[in-house]
Amino acid sequence: MTFRFPPEFLWGAATSAYQVEGSLDVDGRGESVWDVFARQPGSIEGGGDGSLACDSYRRWADDVELIASLGLNAYRFSVGWSRVMPDGRGRVEKRGLDHYERFVDALLDRGVTPVLTLNHWDMPQALMSDGGWVARSSVDAFAEFTAAVADRLADRVEWWVTQNEPWIIALLGYQLGLHAPGVRDLGASVTAGHHVLLAHGAGADILRQYPRTRAGVALSLFPCDPATPSEEDAAAAWGSDGYVNRWYLDPLAGRGYPADMREHYERALGRPLTEIRDGDEDAIAGRSDFLGVNYYTRRVMAAAEPGKGRPFPWRVVGPSGDVARTDEGWEIAPGSFRDLLLRLHRDYGFPLLVTENGGVFGDAPLHDGRVRDVRRQAFLHSHVAAMGEAMAAGADVRGYLHWSLLDNFEWSLGYRPRFGLVHVDYPTGRRTVKDSGRLYARIVAAGTTDVEESEDA
Repeated sequence: MTFRFPPEFLWGAATSAYQVEGSLDVDGRGESVWDVFARQPGSIEGGGDGSLACDSYRRWADDVELIASLGLNAYRFSVGWSRVMPDGRGRVEKRGLDHYERFVDALLDRGVTPVLTLNHWDMPQALMSDGGWVARSSVDAFAEFTAAVADRLADRVEWWVTQNEPWIIALLGYQLGLHAPGVRDLGASVTAGHHVLLAHGAGADILRQYPRTRAGVALSLFPCDPATPSEEDAAAAWGSDGYVNRWYLDPLAGRGYPADMREHYERALGRPLTEIRDGDEDAIAGRSDFLGVNYYTRRVMAAAEPGKGRPFPWRVVGPSGDVARTDEGWEIAPGSFRDLLLRLHRDYGFPLLVTENGGVFGDAPLHDGRVRDVRRQAFLHSHVAAMGEAMAAGADVRGYLHWSLLDNFEWSLGYRPRFGLVHVDYPTGRRTVKDSGRLYARIVAAGTTDVEESEDA
């Protein structure tokens, strides 16, 4: 089935500040938690950090031209929190805001809609003196940051993503310690995740003081399927869905935190969740004008006894067997993407913005300079088609922002995984549009997936 996307549909790509900007010591920027984490031996695969990345803080004008050359009408980027509030709170660094104002104006001059993310994981290190997201004061700090950025840009930026992937912040940053700030404590992860949602509510309240703004939060959503038809595995899949998806979706939708996951957490921690205070759920509910959807793959779940390293009665077991996978081993499952969008429409009713979708494929330039990344082309084509199927069935999807515009610094995995539509030669910064980027440009121009997956040049 060929679906024709509406003319106002947002077609774009996404990046984040720490992953592409570099220039960590420029224009008064303060340290972020990732600066400190990356210095810890063994924390980053290959020992890299974000000090150079894609050099986009200096090359921003080139990147704007690159976006425009692909015919994209939207671009998701993040404002470096440490560039605006070097000390976490209080002093506002004008030079950082000047940079983002120039960037936004350049996008608008080329007909590109800015989609601005406020927190894409790079909390100022100064806030760790209170515990980072574990401290309730982090909510007020985020509100100050939001106010500073909105005061400068809310007259021109309509789409605002307050928080990127609260579950990943809580899981990898505070439960498993695999991301900054490297905390390994289940209770801390629950508290941190809750404060991230509270901060979304506080930030959205500030943004709604401006007439043009729409505020949302981008969630990392993973459909959870049972490994077998057994009741035990079905319960495991539902539990995993509560842990990954419903724990964030339900309070955003005004339903409060799901009771079954409260019980799981309280059983695992051996205490009540006192960090969730009276009135907190009301301060989270009703603050989302849209939901940002970050989708990469699904989870296949089986029942398992809790034990060391497993606080809940389930485990990820697949998918197993001969399925299509990215170079990172993640299953390529566009049907699950379609079903997720339909579920979000049916069960929650949010307008949806696909804020991330992509895969790791390591293709490099060949002898003729072309990057013939045929697997990313197939990935992109199949997922955009799946999104079209969901929209044809009623899902209210307003845009699609591919992850990522550029190959970039992929957090604890360093520079090995390549997600970009554009290849980056890191030593020189040279950008080369991959064949997938060319395909995406043709899809955007046509407004449909009824285009060839490859072209000769």
